[in-house]
Amino acid sequence: MPLKTLVIGASPKPERYAYKAVNMLKEYGHPVVAVGSREAMIGDTKILTGLPQFKDIDTVTLYVGPANQPVFYDYILDLKPRRIIFNPGTSNTYFKNKAEEKGIEVIEACTLVLLSSAKF
Repeated sequence: MPLKTLVIGASPKPERYAYKAVNMLKEYGHPVVAVGSREAMIGDTKILTGLPQFKDIDTVTLYVGPANQPVFYDYILDLKPRRIIFNPGTSNTYFKNKAEEKGIEVIEACTLVLLSSAKF
């Protein structure tokens, strides 16, 4: 069954890894929802702003640095994802520990590499 993934830090700029992740997740058949700093589109995926509510999020993949993550702590934990992927540059020991305390799997890896190596 495809895993519904929330990309936080989504960007409409094709050179950004979050943009590539949205496209690659869809290419691999995963339903994707995206949150970013401004509304835009990545193909047919709308980038939402704020803290929109979603159901059945399996994976949250982060593309925002540690300094910009605190606003998302409770939001992500309340979504009760199975796992959080901290992409390169997003590592955050404090948030990692909070997530693990809630029983959420934490992975420090690149979403693009996980997908291309069939480890997603």
